Amino acid sequence: MSSITTSATASALDSPRDPASLLSIRSIAKSFGSHTVLRNISLEIGQAEFLTVLGESGSGKTTLLRIVAGFENATSGEVWMHGQRLDRQPPYKRRVNTVFQNYALFPHLTVEENVAYGLRVAKHPADEIRTRVHEALAKVKMTAHAKKKPAKISGGQQQRVALARALVNRPQLLLLDEPLSALDANLRRQMQVELKSLQREVGIAFVFVTHDQEEAMVMSDRIALLRSGELEQVASPREIYSRPATAYAAQFIGHTNLLKALVRGGIAQCGSLSWPVDLPDGSAFFSLRPESLRVIIAGSPSPGSLPLQGRVVHQAFHGATQLARVECSGGFELTLRTARELNDGIIALEFSPPDAIPVRESPERL
Repeated sequence: MSSITTSATASALDSPRDPASLLSIRSIAKSFGSHTVLRNISLEIGQAEFLTVLGESGSGKTTLLRIVAGFENATSGEVWMHGQRLDRQPPYKRRVNTVFQNYALFPHLTVEENVAYGLRVAKHPADEIRTRVHEALAKVKMTAHAKKKPAKISGGQQQRVALARALVNRPQLLLLDEPLSALDANLRRQMQVELKSLQREVGIAFVFVTHDQEEAMVMSDRIALLRSGELEQVASPREIYSRPATAYAAQFIGHTNLLKALVRGGIAQCGSLSWPVDLPDGSAFFSLRPESLRVIIAGSPSPGSLPLQGRVVHQAFHGATQLARVECSGGFELTLRTARELNDGIIALEFSPPDAIPVRESPERL
């Protein structure tokens, strides 16, 4: 996995920081007038990595993608690919292709004509175009639909055609701007798996933009979480879920219980709860995932666990599990994920202190 740099850099370098990286984004900032959209974004992307840029609306993720593609110019910073300044090249000279949210297929052209369009404009030989179009359609399993118009195929099939049209140009990097957002839930889940399998098959780097946390968790090698134009955390899905760096990351990725505690003499105190920590004195925040809370059915708490009681005030069915909101003594609520249906009323819970992960406070950003 390639290395990550989140601090700003002041000077240009002659090659990417990490020789194993494909793309090096260095201290990129972007402003539209007085409005700053991106602030000092630095990131290394590996040769065959599936990296997802995740963030809520307005976080700057699409702007970052457009800068890499060449559709926007950065206010400051640099983009390098294979030791060359990418941001100094026009879009058509970059070994980068983009799949857009609306696919942008030509309705009057057949599937194979859509895929061949860019090669024809570039005046490639006819035999080469036929071969490359056939290869691209085969990769996305659309050969049988080559003679159809876009209106005659499904949304998922149109998405595959858009992928084939990008792959036929043999890019080193494929950028995908929320390409699954128009699909229904079932097809979207299916295409998540297919897209990840396709990325592994073709062996090139994908940078995927989405606001959907579940989508990012399912597909990514790493997630770059953007918040108000800044990188909040860059890590693997497992790490960003189990070891969130900030309160914002913990709350944005999945469900969590955010506990505010006061640490004194190596003991964290949160309401009626207290547990040992290796932290300096002062206020602290902890992320406790709902599945880390366990219901005590009978008997005593597990050795080393922290027991507590609460009253079930709400339950929401989620298929194999359900989320229950529990009102605890001390005036705070916890969310519990459990496979069993709970009775309303008082229940006994426990959690292991190491499951309460310290996170940095996330101040408001303008």
